[in-house]
Amino acid sequence: MKYIYKARTKAGKMETGTIEAYSREAATLLLQKYNIFVTYLEEQGDGGSFLGFLKFENKVSKKELAIFFRQLSLMLQSRVPVVASISSLSAQTNKVGFKKILQEISGLVQEGVPLSEAFSAYPNIFNNFCVSLVKSGESTGNISGSLAYISEHLELENDIMAQIRQAMVYPMFVICVLFVVLGIIVIEVIPRIIDLIKETNSKPQFFTSMMLSFYGFLGSYWIHMVSGLFFAVVILIYYFSTASGKKNYDALSLNTPFLGGLLKKVYLARFCSNVSTLITAGISINKALKITEDTVNNIVYKGIISEVERGVSGGEKMSLVMVKYQNYFPNFIVQMIKVGEETGKLDTTLMEVVGFYQKDIKRSVDLFAGLLEPIMIIFLGIIVAILAISVLSPLYGVLGNI
Repeated sequence: MKYIYKARTKAGKMETGTIEAYSREAATLLLQKYNIFVTYLEEQGDGGSFLGFLKFENKVSKKELAIFFRQLSLMLQSRVPVVASISSLSAQTNKVGFKKILQEISGLVQEGVPLSEAFSAYPNIFNNFCVSLVKSGESTGNISGSLAYISEHLELENDIMAQIRQAMVYPMFVICVLFVVLGIIVIEVIPRIIDLIKETNSKPQFFTSMMLSFYGFLGSYWIHMVSGLFFAVVILIYYFSTASGKKNYDALSLNTPFLGGLLKKVYLARFCSNVSTLITAGISINKALKITEDTVNNIVYKGIISEVERGVSGGEKMSLVMVKYQNYFPNFIVQMIKVGEETGKLDTTLMEVVGFYQKDIKRSVDLFAGLLEPIMIIFLGIIVAILAISVLSPLYGVLGNI
């Protein structure tokens, strides 16, 4: 992204220009690197468009970030300087965007900017959770340990999401195959059957006539249906990107049968993992909750965690605030947290909860996949039977009239 800036040099001279960076914070740090003090900074407009809210960025996956932090931790542990470590990892990555970010981070660190502050300049890649752990490592002199914590945390989150994605591969494949088969029948088979019926002057049965009319409708208006579906998806994406739409979507997703229960387990595992990792790194409970609130992407859980953080800051215990929200924090978690608070081993107790939920999520996903396969086979069989009857029935009718 390009930013227009107005700034004052060290000599007091005013300058105006543009700078390319991945965020406003990165642009400010890059300018400060050259002793230019920003007075005005605004993203350069691109003219705007109807689909401007759809941004396809060269994102870095959790798996790639986990590998990056693991390698950086090992290099720092082996006494390789920070700048040399990041430069080396930058040369290894294949993603152009991430390579450029690492090069800029290396340059910032070389100029004396702390590693945590350099990471914070790229919030789309390094969130508040990562930055806080690195900052904690800087204050304790154990940056490599903090980076290892981040890597383990990201690997855990990636494993959980990978299980869910894997369960969705089969149904998506079946649906895609179904659409391809339907398209071939509508485009290639049905027109020839219609021509054959017209040539023989045969009268099709009611079911055959209904199916031919349906296929004829699809053949005539498929472009309108595809366009309508596309615009409906675009409008839904835009609505769910707004504040009210995101709130409604988050609340609805948590109350959806089966999926809602699975999502709650994912958010609970993420919450416990975040708080445990932050506390282990030496961060206070209320600050750990505040950081976790910023990293949770569900508005319902974000609001509850915010209230828990306010309660803890006011002297209450986590378990006493959470007990009010047993629909989202089950009694099992509340009791485990209570035990952790009483024994002073909250971080260990929370990681035990993470281990439990990780296994529970795997069982739920396996159950879902096990039930989904026969359901999809039955569904596909019904669709194939309808297609076969609608295709073969008129052929038998035509042959009977010959």
